[in-house]
Amino acid sequence: MTSLIRRFFNLGAVAASFALFAALPAAAFPEKPVRLVVPFAPGGGTDLIARTLGNGMASALGQPVIIENKPGAGTIIGTDMVAKSPADGYTLVVASFAHAVNPSLMAKLPYAADKAFTPVVLIGRGPNVLVVRAESPYRTVKDIVAAATAQPDKLSYASQGNGTSAHLAGEMFTNLAKVKMIHIPYRGAGPAITDLLGGQVDMMFATSSAVGSFVDSGKLRAIAVTTPERSPALNGVPTVAETVPGYAVESWYGLYAPAGTPADAIAKLNAAARKAVTSDEFRKKVEQEGLMVTAGTPAELDAYVRREEARWRKIVRENNLKVD
Repeated sequence: MTSLIRRFFNLGAVAASFALFAALPAAAFPEKPVRLVVPFAPGGGTDLIARTLGNGMASALGQPVIIENKPGAGTIIGTDMVAKSPADGYTLVVASFAHAVNPSLMAKLPYAADKAFTPVVLIGRGPNVLVVRAESPYRTVKDIVAAATAQPDKLSYASQGNGTSAHLAGEMFTNLAKVKMIHIPYRGAGPAITDLLGGQVDMMFATSSAVGSFVDSGKLRAIAVTTPERSPALNGVPTVAETVPGYAVESWYGLYAPAGTPADAIAKLNAAARKAVTSDEFRKKVEQEGLMVTAGTPAELDAYVRREEARWRKIVRENNLKVD
């Protein structure tokens, strides 16, 4: 009898312990460092955005934010890694133009683009800039069109990878201007700019954040911007559309988490990112290079990228754009 009573009280103690554990509040997110995966090599515009953003988010979250570069396959390698990461809020991808275009360009992706991710925030939007070396003989879009017309497949343009804004900006240019040029893809804007400066390629339709400092220092010359209107940050630089009617390309940056990430984690990440991108430090680094900060809700990122996907699907089909 005594043994039964003792067993009863032991079971009661265990049950009470479980009840107490269940009553404790869940651990507050985040408890450990957050990773921002950049699907490009270090040194480009996306890398700059991520590192500046990471500093501000770390302060807001109270945890380190680690930047991890995973370049390759036109952003697919890094993006796929995040798609297959635990949906706990600790791994995010810094998405850009390629995120919206790859579903149209690629016959098969290793992830379901419309189901694998949860939107966090649209960081900002901006123009790409057609740049050449300071000593280049090409000073206008007309110069490039004339040279490419006279010698098809001689001029080359670099990009930070297949499917990126620099690649599609070049593809749209050759289609609308009716010229032939060679596309040279790299594993990020950093290596592409290095070869542009070294004379291995003739030009690049680079993101403004990637080449702003080189234009300011006089190492690169900005010939035109890719947006329909001129950029206030690039005073006096004409648009490509002023020479090639109908031309329009816009770059953007956003954060995504794996699908299924808890809503409270998304809310905290969104708040931290919004605080970071509206800081004076962030604005000073990016707005002078043409990036327009947006910092909205997750739903706004989702709606924007869905519009971009639909727009580029139509453009890719109509212009028969392909990856190299």
